[in-house]
Amino acid sequence: MTAPPVHLIDASIYVFRAYFSVATEFTDTEQRPVHAVFGFLNTLMTLLHDEKPTHVAVCFDESLTTSFRNRLYPPYKANRELPPADLAAQFDYCKRLCQALGLRVLVDGEYEADDLAGSALHVMRAQGYRGVLITGDKDFSQLLGVEDMIFDITRKEKSDAAAIKRKYGIRPEQFADYLALMGDAVDNIPGIHGIGPKTAATLIGHFGSLDALLERVEEVPFLRLRGATQIAEKLRKGRDDALLYRLLSRIALDAPVPIDAAAYACAAPDMAALETTLDQLRFGPLTRRRCREWRQRFD
Repeated sequence: MTAPPVHLIDASIYVFRAYFSVATEFTDTEQRPVHAVFGFLNTLMTLLHDEKPTHVAVCFDESLTTSFRNRLYPPYKANRELPPADLAAQFDYCKRLCQALGLRVLVDGEYEADDLAGSALHVMRAQGYRGVLITGDKDFSQLLGVEDMIFDITRKEKSDAAAIKRKYGIRPEQFADYLALMGDAVDNIPGIHGIGPKTAATLIGHFGSLDALLERVEEVPFLRLRGATQIAEKLRKGRDDALLYRLLSRIALDAPVPIDAAAYACAAPDMAALETTLDQLRFGPLTRRRCREWRQRFD
């Protein structure tokens, strides 16, 4: 029997996508831009109506410069520009809408959205649930178990553990080890110089893990791998760096999230709060109708 799903939404990626793709004609009652809110809310309502989830957590990033990873490695994500000034208020609107819709919102100053999703999945698995990860972020791949799935709703792409193996040549549980070697430019993690995706996948695939690779680095020169001797030397010199990069790449499973499955159950929307927020946003009748239709589910 298939386990019931908990839908874990990487909200920030969809807010950002909407910010750069939706026309800026949408403004609230104070004439502030709310186009990202409009795009995010429509994506969210599509998910709620199409998937009809029973348990949801909407995870937001609020730790661009305050993540525990910044203490471990100050250059972490230092290559990213701060969000545009008009986006902060739009994120606040998105959180208010999710709460008014009866959805659990997760946000933390030290843990990122993927940590919150991973930690929620960890506690929900223990209670018999499988994860449906709503995201377009490849890093979530490491969370996939046999029954779990990544669903990038705006691109209509679904990936399970087998799909990750086909795409990257490694198993989901090896993904942080893989990133430690090849690096991740998006997060400003350099990786081991000279080791790209193909070599990283070959090494992790052969040895099984970063730990085994580093313990058996003397075997690397004997692999059928271009520049194997030089790669072995880089691994010897970069051992501590590789372990640090894995720590940065690994999604935390101990973030402070609710541990009771009931905390993630979708609740009846607070229609008064929802209507007030929609009034402030000046959203039209179609958006309001979709929100009201979601409310009818709880009648």
